[in-house]
Amino acid sequence: MDHAFHFYNTLAETGVYMALEKLLAPSSAPPVVLCIGSDLAVGDSLGPIVGTMLREEEGYSGFVYGTLKTPITAKEVRYMEGFLKKTHPLSKILAVDAAVGEEEDVGLLKVVSGPLSPGSGANKRLGRVGDVSILGIVAPKSAFSYSCLSLTRLNMIYSMAKILSRAIASLRPISQQLCS
Repeated sequence: MDHAFHFYNTLAETGVYMALEKLLAPSSAPPVVLCIGSDLAVGDSLGPIVGTMLREEEGYSGFVYGTLKTPITAKEVRYMEGFLKKTHPLSKILAVDAAVGEEEDVGLLKVVSGPLSPGSGANKRLGRVGDVSILGIVAPKSAFSYSCLSLTRLNMIYSMAKILSRAIASLRPISQQLCS
């Protein structure tokens, strides 16, 4: 089941949190967050900005891969899936990436049960990753999708990243919920 929330919606953070809580449960370990993207194009930087914000989030102790300082690009995903499963065998993988979509979907944050395929908007077949995925629709799909990512407004990316990082940081493993 897919859940979608527009980043202008004041309840988007709560909606993303609730969708993630439902899709990631039950889990005794926090999810490993894989933030995919690059800082070379504003529209592709959603993942690394989310990763950076999560690393800076006070009190968040989950594992985060992919930040502005050390991005994980779509090409590196094929290596990450095996690495994450071996390194964090008890944790679910939460993949975060920017995406292109229909014109009317631009601005949506989609929370999806299952993996995502990074680079598919640019017709690349680079593998799939994640147990649960978050896609931020940042530009309309077109023959020139990559150039659209370069023309995306930073304010939209930053606002989406803020919503996602806060929602992810609010997740707590079941063991912590029982102690509260």
